[in-house]
Amino acid sequence: MFSAALGSSTLPNEAEACVNGATISLTFDFYLSSCPEAEAIVFSWVEKAVSDDPRMAASLLRLHFHDCFGCDASVLLDDTASMVGEKSAAPNANSLRGFDVIDAIKAEIEYFCPQTVSCADILAIAARDAVVLSGGPGWEVEMGRKDSLIASKAAANNNIPSPNSDLPTLLSKFQALGLSLQDLLALSGAHTMGKARCSTFSARLNGGGPDINLEFLQSLQQLCASNTTLADLDHATPMTFDNRYFTNILSGEGLLPSDQALVGGVDEARALVQSYALDARVFYRDFAKSMIVMGGLQSAAAGEIRRNCRAVNQILP
Repeated sequence: MFSAALGSSTLPNEAEACVNGATISLTFDFYLSSCPEAEAIVFSWVEKAVSDDPRMAASLLRLHFHDCFGCDASVLLDDTASMVGEKSAAPNANSLRGFDVIDAIKAEIEYFCPQTVSCADILAIAARDAVVLSGGPGWEVEMGRKDSLIASKAAANNNIPSPNSDLPTLLSKFQALGLSLQDLLALSGAHTMGKARCSTFSARLNGGGPDINLEFLQSLQQLCASNTTLADLDHATPMTFDNRYFTNILSGEGLLPSDQALVGGVDEARALVQSYALDARVFYRDFAKSMIVMGGLQSAAAGEIRRNCRAVNQILP
């Protein structure tokens, strides 16, 4: 596992660029010769999907996040008779979206470049494109990931932080992957887009903690007549990738308890939030850097290039 010092978002050197025993060998031009059309195909489908449904930008970004305790497309695998996958895990069930978009991208890429581009790389590229199409920063995506042969509901339940997590819990989970406090804060800014069911922030509805804005609390209580109602993670600019998320949590208007927890009790965390709220350019810079670091997380398990993102090759006809 590579180590990242508190506040650092860079890989110190190649020898340390290792997660769970697997050396990272990703490159920015991995498909330059083998499938030069890959990134253009991904962008075209993401652009169409976001045009048809602006919420899909957040959904595609979230798919990559929830895949990245290995960044190996395990989140895309359907259940089989011998395996219960990650789609039914508590953080994912009835909430992850965008699988059909990934299927469409994969089908077209397979037509031009059979069994060449991994589903894990498609997720990473699609996440970047979703951010760009929503007004956020761009970055070069490192590629060369392999697709996992298995998925684990238990691992997803254990590794993906709960929306009720406090800051020490969040930081512990990130540091276990070699990610820093700065990575945690920057990547949390992805909540500048998307929605959450009222059931996921019931703790906020029932009093909300000392930092909650009372007017914001009342608006949530009026909205959440049903646990299945959806609320915007960023009530100010819900479909735009910007830095308003950080302004919101400084004002006590973080939707999830884990959002508001970022400004409670750790001076360095609050200082980072304040810097992102004051200058979107600082947030964009750190977010892009942390997306590259997170995207480098690798599983030590064997992998392949799936022909269909929903199933390993050996069980396909």
